[in-house]
This record gives sequence, C-alpha cells and structure tokens, in this order.
Amino acid sequence: MNVTELIKKKLEKTVTREQAEAAIKVLLAWAGENPKREGLLDTPKRVIKAFEEYFSGYLIDPYKDLEKTFGDVEGYDDMVIQKNISIYSHCEHHMAPIVGVAHVAYLPHEKVVGLSKLARVVEAYSRRLQTQERLTMEIANTIFKGLKAHGAAVSIDAVHHCMTSRGIKKHEATTVTNYFTGIFKESHNLQNRFLHYIGQK
Repeated sequence: MNVTELIKKKLEKTVTREQAEAAIKVLLAWAGENPKREGLLDTPKRVIKAFEEYFSGYLIDPYKDLEKTFGDVEGYDDMVIQKNISIYSHCEHHMAPIVGVAHVAYLPHEKVVGLSKLARVVEAYSRRLQTQERLTMEIANTIFKGLKAHGAAVSIDAVHHCMTSRGIKKHEATTVTNYFTGIFKESHNLQNRFLHYIGQK
C-alpha cells in the first residue's frame, strides 16, 4: 500500500474524499469563481491530490527511519553535519507555504545513521502544518533521542509566504531558528562550530 492509499484510508475514517472535494468547491465559489466552468471542473480533485502530498508527514513515523544504524565507523566521534536539506512546509496559521533549508548535525554515540535518514526526518515533520520553531525542535529532539546521540543541532532558514505574499508583504524577509540538545546545548564551542560550518558565523 503506497502513501496515497494510506492517506485515503486514514482520512476517510472521518472525512471522505468526496466531502473534501466538495469543500474545495465551496472555497472556489466563496472566492468568486464558478466551480462548474471548464478550467475548474477537476480542480477539487487536483487540490486534494496535492494535499495528500503536502501533508503526507502525518503518516510517517520519523523514529522508524533512525532504527537502522551502523557501528563500523572505527571510533568516529565528531559531529556529523548535513547541510542544505530543502524544506517545503505549510504554516498552521494561514496554510501558506514555508520554503527554506535545514542544516542538521549530531554527535554520534557509537553508531551513525545513513545520511538519507536525516533528510527523511526533516521531510516527515515538514510535511505537516507547522510553526518553524516547533519544526526545528521536533527534528532535533527526534535525532537526539532516536540515535541516542550525545547531542543534536538543527538550524532552519526559511521564507514564510504568509508574510511575503500577504499581510505585511516583506518579500526579502527570512526567518532563522536554531535548536540544540544534549552536549550541543551545554557547549558554546560546539554551537559555534556548527554555526560556522553552516555559514551563520
């Protein structure tokens, strides 16, 4: 069963696909459009299909991706950093896009994890309705706990479309959030090294 089928199964326990598509038709009419005109006939189906992708993170267990680790690292005990992991999320206040990058680091305790798994953790949490602050903390805490690491660090730099395309409309504004756990929280030296490596210092 693929992700789309899982989402259908989960959502249809409370809201059917037909009800979701009907809601999109109501929104189109509320916006001043005619949902029955040719160009919009399939729009509700397309929107719901897009939503299945945008919010697929609700069906992902981020800890699952961290279960397979590798111990044959010959005593490596310095930080592992993955930079520029793309983020595409939506803010929980306006459902507007949040677009940016995440930088992730951890200090391994005996074992390391495949690099793609770090990006998967980022993806799992970003594909949900979010605030950037919570997103940053969730990623850091999951890597810290899931890997039993000595510490984890996460920095996110993102553009919030609820701020750039509506409201105050500050097109160049970006938001940066940092969160540290374990030994990263205790050591300003490690924090500074991390921030230096990702270009914040």
